[in-house]
Amino acid sequence: MPPFNANHPCIPSNYSRLIARELGLQAKEVTGLLAMTRLSLDQFLREETLLTPQQQVQILQNSLQLAEDDAIGLRLGQRMTSPTHGAMGFLVNSSPDLLTAIRAFKAFMPIRMNLAKLTLVSRNDWLEVICSFNMELEEDLLRVLSEIFAIIFFDCAEFIVGRPLSEASLYFAHQEPSYSNLYPTYLPGGINFGCKHISLTLPLEACKVPNASANHENYMMALQQCETMLAQLQSNTSTCKFQVQRMMLSRPPGIVSEEEAAAALFISKRTLARRLKAEGTSFRQIRDGILSQQALGYLRDSQLTVEAMAELLNYHDSANFRRAFKRWFQVTPDDYRQGIRGHGGSADNSEKESQTAGNNREKHG
Repeated sequence: MPPFNANHPCIPSNYSRLIARELGLQAKEVTGLLAMTRLSLDQFLREETLLTPQQQVQILQNSLQLAEDDAIGLRLGQRMTSPTHGAMGFLVNSSPDLLTAIRAFKAFMPIRMNLAKLTLVSRNDWLEVICSFNMELEEDLLRVLSEIFAIIFFDCAEFIVGRPLSEASLYFAHQEPSYSNLYPTYLPGGINFGCKHISLTLPLEACKVPNASANHENYMMALQQCETMLAQLQSNTSTCKFQVQRMMLSRPPGIVSEEEAAAALFISKRTLARRLKAEGTSFRQIRDGILSQQALGYLRDSQLTVEAMAELLNYHDSANFRRAFKRWFQVTPDDYRQGIRGHGGSADNSEKESQTAGNNREKHG
């Protein structure tokens, strides 16, 4: 991963809009939440807007002042359910067990909330999950973020295991707050304050309980999307191409139009086209690249029908999708899938065919 940069826009703005809702703010009152962030109301309300870690921390600081309630972190944590975490939340809920879900959190935290990072340590029959932050935080902000992350984890754990994880133990770095009597309402298990670092311990046995809601096809689709987004973070994040790619990957496939992308970047459609051309690409090439790779993933890793894939990729009908696929790879979706099966469906063969298809797409534009 690239070095942490507190001034690089990378955090989805939906988390901050949830804060505004929890505070009950009307549009005209949001300016107080945005104080000292240099964000306009219009930017704040756009789904595509990304915040810098510094802006996110400032918004949290402002929320503490506006709320006049030290327990705001507990309420915010309860609001941040799995759907608010995009593809990462979908991946976690589709995981076969809690251990896989925790590993997904660790791997893909940078695509949603790079303020924090996780370390996993196994000791005998227990797993320790250590949370640390990439910025120095005052104790009130450390407390709020710790509470939010703890509740997010336990909500996900309860969904996967099917019950509250009461055998887990939480260790907070902040001192016991005046409202600590509220903690058991939000957090099961043992709670400890004033510890060396923020962590939780839970039995490995609970981590391996099968998720009754696990879905392999959904898991593979979400995993592919998360891996693509993480790979984009490792590329040149200052390019116009990267910004458009991240925008497309953070929303349902095929939804973002060229006009919407330009508006989100506060430039004209013509300027967007000019900048992308200077980087050797175009809006259509970026869109086709993302859709084509998602289509390949569905064909390799799922039993979805071509009609279902077309719907997932937001094509009007399967005929349009088939034509697009033929344009990308010079074969039909059915022929491509048959080719994989003919080679035994091995990962190596799938990878080779994907690379060949990608080369064909580059040749034929």
